[in-house]
Amino acid sequence: MSPALILGCVGGYFAFLLLIAWYTSRNAGNDAYFLGNKSSPWYAVAFGLIGDSLSGVTFISVPGKVAADKFSYLQIVFGYVIGYVVIAEILLPLYYKLNLTSIYGYLRQRFGPNSQKIGSVFFLLSRLLGAAARLFLAASVFQLFVFDQWKIPFWLTVSVTIALILLYTYRGGIKTLVWTDTFQSTFLLLGVIFSIVAIARSLDLNFSDLISTVKNSEMSQTFFWEWRETNYFWKQFCAGAFIAIAMTGLDQNMMQKNLSCRSLAAAKKNIYAFTSVMVLVNLLFVSLGVLLFHYAASKGIAIPRSTDKLFPMLALDHLGTFAAIVFVIGLTAATFSSADSVLTTLTTSFCMDILGTEERKDLTDAQRTSMRHKVHIGFAVLLWLVILGFPALQKKYAIIDAIFTLASYTYGPLLGLFAFGLFAKAKANDRWVPLVCLVSPLICYVLQRNSAAWFHGYKIGFELLILNGLLTFIGLWVIRKVDAS
Repeated sequence: MSPALILGCVGGYFAFLLLIAWYTSRNAGNDAYFLGNKSSPWYAVAFGLIGDSLSGVTFISVPGKVAADKFSYLQIVFGYVIGYVVIAEILLPLYYKLNLTSIYGYLRQRFGPNSQKIGSVFFLLSRLLGAAARLFLAASVFQLFVFDQWKIPFWLTVSVTIALILLYTYRGGIKTLVWTDTFQSTFLLLGVIFSIVAIARSLDLNFSDLISTVKNSEMSQTFFWEWRETNYFWKQFCAGAFIAIAMTGLDQNMMQKNLSCRSLAAAKKNIYAFTSVMVLVNLLFVSLGVLLFHYAASKGIAIPRSTDKLFPMLALDHLGTFAAIVFVIGLTAATFSSADSVLTTLTTSFCMDILGTEERKDLTDAQRTSMRHKVHIGFAVLLWLVILGFPALQKKYAIIDAIFTLASYTYGPLLGLFAFGLFAKAKANDRWVPLVCLVSPLICYVLQRNSAAWFHGYKIGFELLILNGLLTFIGLWVIRKVDAS
């Protein structure tokens, strides 16, 4: 596929996004930016969350991991279901009851301002680095297959990418994102489905043949029972539940859209609908991975050392123009549906949790809007800098593993904070909460580095998130306020 055609597809896609943004952001004020005027249809939010949850990393990395990890990723996905039930039945009712815009406002009410700020800091850190990783991967693909051929430097590729995101999120915020993400989720799913269709056409496989190819492949093993390994079922299932709770239920980026629904009942419908679709979509992704490796083997194509490059290589160089266009649009949708909302929610959390704009009576609406605009642009620049300084992502391993490991360190303290707030009657000493939240990830790092040597070959995997949350919970219990009476 020629670089010009790839760029033309991306350009047409963005033209439509900008049209949606223009229409939805008309007369959009702070209420529309932060919570969509509390009028978002639940079905639009649910469908839009698909793209927000999956991202370009899932689009590329999950199929590429199948050869090494088989279908073990589904063990995590099955755990997600439990986590989403907890979100719908415990967290969403709490957020709606307190009428929150930033969910970290709960920590202020429960413990104090320091707790709110440290919770926000961990979210800001996690989402900034996570978004950088996702955009780095997608930008690298476009750089390799398009812009390198035109001698365009990587920093310029990243600059244009972030400028486009900034352009259609600057005014409308959540009001715009609910609809742009719905549009993008549609093309993400079509990208996966039509990629499978392209492989089937190339190998002359009918629907029954596709099912048999996936089912009979040794890569389709789903359940693993060796307790020492990182892919042990109960490790990944439990980790999946807590990953869903932390990365969705305790994440401002995900919850802000849920809080824009008209009511708690609508938000719950959104979560349960989203859960059902998520399981099916992830099954499609791992099945696509089997088919990609099967296609490469059938055609005698060498597998790249970094399996993250397998899907783009086959789609853009081997499967024909139709598959290439489908891949480009799907990757674009997957990348920007998860990255665009980040700027909005980082801005929300920083303004409300760090700057306290919602509580400051000395600010006019115009001043709040001006401050919001400056913060939004500031995070766009910061994201650009982080992407350009992200050399760790160039290591030859699946980036989705890096995303989950990063989440285990940054969301663990949030998990411990919210769990203590919800299930412990005691009140932690707000002064010392930041220290506990910093020490817990450090202990986890030491344990993960030495687990195999210290624990008879046991390797700590994604359950690191649970351990991090537990250590935070214990630390908060240690610093709790004791009732003198």
